[in-house]
Formats: sequence, structure tokens, C-alpha cells
Amino acid sequence: MVKKETNADELKKELAVYKKELEKLEIQKKAAKKKTAKKKVEKKKAEKPKKKAEKPKIEKPKKKTAKKKAEKTKIEKPKKKAAKKKAAKKKAAKKKAEKPKIEKPKKKTKAEIAQAKKDAKAAKEKEEAEAKAAKEAAERTPEDDLEEQFSDEQIRNFQIEKMDMDKLTNKVCEIIADFEDKGMLQSDLWKKLKLNSRDGSRLALRLERRGLISREKILQKGRWTYKLIIEQAPIKLESLMNSPCLTCTVEQKCDFENVYPEPSPLHCQLIEDWVVVEFSKKKK
Repeated sequence: MVKKETNADELKKELAVYKKELEKLEIQKKAAKKKTAKKKVEKKKAEKPKKKAEKPKIEKPKKKTAKKKAEKTKIEKPKKKAAKKKAAKKKAAKKKAEKPKIEKPKKKTKAEIAQAKKDAKAAKEKEEAEAKAAKEAAERTPEDDLEEQFSDEQIRNFQIEKMDMDKLTNKVCEIIADFEDKGMLQSDLWKKLKLNSRDGSRLALRLERRGLISREKILQKGRWTYKLIIEQAPIKLESLMNSPCLTCTVEQKCDFENVYPEPSPLHCQLIEDWVVVEFSKKKK
């Protein structure tokens, strides 16, 4: 029992010692905090007057320097502009010197202009002639070759053996006349008349020279050939049948220059009636 009590007393003493030490430490901490706070306050107080003292000293010269700088820039600006202009002028002068001089074309004299026009016209005519020749070569037919081989006289006096050329001419004209303005292909005509292409082509040339037909070049099934068109239809006796002029009693007195009531074909009632009847027959 005695031992237990001694242990308890010792513990109490130790605790009391620890408490005192803790209290000392806390007091020391508080004192240290107070010191640091005081130092901070003193520093702030010391800094404030310094700043106030520095501000007026620094601001005044700054304003002056700003004004001086502005004045300097004002003076420097025109100088810089002048320098830039000089530099630009130098560059332009260099470029002009570097560029090759283009000589202006000399004005041509009247003679030279006239000659140039003549040359241009001659060149154009040559081109047109070449184009025409090329076109003619492409459109050339065997009939064209025959036309070159024979003279006009040979074509006009062309004869086919054992044939009456006048009768053949009338027959050809009658056949072509049936086609009127449309015309017919010469190859079809030669087949109908049982003629070879050589004789048929020469006969067509003969009729064209006499002005009885005309030939028109056309492209047929990829080949160039001629279409024959009647120009002067052959006179048929049938067209004169029933003409009042054949049995007219005053035919000897009839004249184009006569004035009515003298007989004239220009104002003959008999001719008018006959033409109307014949025309109505053709329509039927």
C-alpha cells in the first residue's frame, strides 16, 4: 500500500512539472508572435514614407522626359519620311536601270503600208485559191475529167453511132421535163436510155451547152454526181391542138400592137377560153 501511494505522488509531481513547461512554452510562443507582429507593423510604417518620398521625385522628371520624347519623335518623323522617300527613289531608279529599254516601233512609211496591204491581200488570195482547189479536188467527178478532155466544139458535135441525135435529144428533154424543177440523177437517166456513163455524160454536156438543161452537182450516197434539170421544155404538137389561132378568120390582121377592138392576142376572148380549158385538163 505504501509503495502504491509513493508511485502516485511521483506521477503527480511529474505531471505538474510538464504542465509548467507547457505553460512556459505557450508564453514564449505568444511573446514571439507579438514580436513578429510588431516588426511587420514597423516595416509597413517605414515603407510608407519612403514611397511617398520617392513618388514626387520620380514623377516630375518622367513628365519632362515624355515631353522630350514626343518632341524628338516629332522631329524624327519628317526625317524618317524624307529618308524613306530617298530610298524609294533610289529603288525606282535602280529598277529603271535594270529594265531593258524597249525601242518604240518606227512608224511605217506610206509605201511600206501599201506594200504590207498588197502582201496581205496576195496571201489571202493564195489561201482562198488553195482552199478552192482542195474543195474542187474533193468534189471532182468523172464528168469533170471528160469536160476537160473535149473541146466545146467536140461536145456540141457529139454523135452516138446508129442513133438519131435530134430524136434522142427530144426524148431526154421529155423525160427530164416530167421531173420539172426537182430534176433527176443523170445515172438514172442513162440506165433508162441504156447508155454507158461516158456517152451519157457527153450527151448531158452537149444539152447543157445548147441551153436545154442545167446540171447541179450533189452528193449522193457518199459520191459526187450531177442532177439534170430542164431549162427549155420541148414543144409538143399536142399543146397546139384545138388552138383557135389555127382556124381564125382574122389571123392575118391579128397583131400584138393592135388596139381594141382590132384583133390582138393580148385581148382575144377565144384564146382566153382555150387556155382555161387546156389548163383544167392538165389539172385532171
